[in-house]
Amino acid sequence: MALIKLFKVHKIKGWRRNQKLFGKPDFIFREQHLAVFVDGCLWHGCPRHYRIPKSNQVFWENKIRRNMDRDKNVTRGLRKNG
Repeated sequence: MALIKLFKVHKIKGWRRNQKLFGKPDFIFREQHLAVFVDGCLWHGCPRHYRIPKSNQVFWENKIRRNMDRDKNVTRGLRKNG
């Protein structure tokens, strides 16, 4: 919701949500061929902010690695399709 507010305050137009597109981007700008993902540091392994939880570390390492692999796959797929 914060990003929507920023779009409106800065009069950024042309964005859409909930569009059927590979990887389920949070926002798309069709004319610019731009997909925007609002990725949280915890779930996507942000190199600056991510800290593995102290409990169940093996689970979290595997979970975040799968998320990061999926992110790379989605990026490749979207780039391939323009």
